[in-house]
Amino acid sequence: MAAGMLAAALCAQQPDGAASTDAAPELPSIKTTVDVVIAPVTVLDRDDNYVDGLRPDQFRLFDNEKEQKIKVDVAFQPISLVVAVQASDRVESVLPQIQRAGVLLAPVVFGDQGEAAVLAFDSRIREMQGFTSDPDKVTDALKKIHPGSSQSRMIDAVDTAVRMLRSRPQNRRRVILLISETRDRSSEGRVRETLINAQLYNVSLYTVDISRVVTSIMARPDPGRPDNRPPAMTPMPSGVPATPNTVMQTKGTEGGSAQFVPLMVEIFKDAKSIFVHNPAEVFTKGTGGEQFGFVKQRGLEDAISKIGAELHSQYLISYNPSNKDEGGFHEISVDVIGRRDLKTRTRPGYWLASK
Repeated sequence: MAAGMLAAALCAQQPDGAASTDAAPELPSIKTTVDVVIAPVTVLDRDDNYVDGLRPDQFRLFDNEKEQKIKVDVAFQPISLVVAVQASDRVESVLPQIQRAGVLLAPVVFGDQGEAAVLAFDSRIREMQGFTSDPDKVTDALKKIHPGSSQSRMIDAVDTAVRMLRSRPQNRRRVILLISETRDRSSEGRVRETLINAQLYNVSLYTVDISRVVTSIMARPDPGRPDNRPPAMTPMPSGVPATPNTVMQTKGTEGGSAQFVPLMVEIFKDAKSIFVHNPAEVFTKGTGGEQFGFVKQRGLEDAISKIGAELHSQYLISYNPSNKDEGGFHEISVDVIGRRDLKTRTRPGYWLASK
């Protein structure tokens, strides 16, 4: 099996569909084996244009600074895509824009040989459309999404999407497109376990963030419903780990790769749930995806086009780690031999339980 890294044991080994609990699980001492690590790699030039046409022998990959024997697949693999759309009352004003953009998904994102499913989430997680290769069904499913409650169970929706994707064939790219605000409201699951599952099943997550400015102005007044979030999911005061965005603002970088590793380690090591200011950001950086934002229709369409362009220009690198005896976080880095003018982006790494 192409086990996308991570010690799956950290997921507490619940049966499929088991409900999450608020209690923090103890870290189990279970030995696991990583067979194949899969790392989608995006290559950019100095002007941030995607670079095609590189040969497999031009790539080098390092796992915890140890060079690995790799296989590079330059052929495009068909995509299995789950589109997860926030459907709370806060996004009522922008839902028509999302529905109109549905026609772009088939040609731009999942392509001729791909398939897509559609989820909507507020206080519920609703499967609007199962996996289909018919673009009209995807478009129709998006049009049937209507605003619901004030809650937004984003983490639970991502976890559901990962569960849907893990049943798809291993020769397909597994991708989630999350269209929502960046904050979660009332999920039962936690960022840590959901990110572990996404990495384990080789899922890449891309987000198109709905502008909080728009939703704040256009949202209906809060009717005073009770906040059902578990205590661990409520905002914490200052002193929480820095997010990749704050790193980006301070250091002027993309906030990925090495800059993201300290937060990743905190997420995976902490037996208690730590509050994450921006779950969408953690999911994208942790799986090698990318975040986009929009205010107007054109911005949403541009974001979808950029996601499609990236997915269709990536190189897939796979390898069997030579250093499986090293427990903890394994940092991944990729470079192109003799091309210092090129930048690479991939997932920052994976967690492996100590033996």
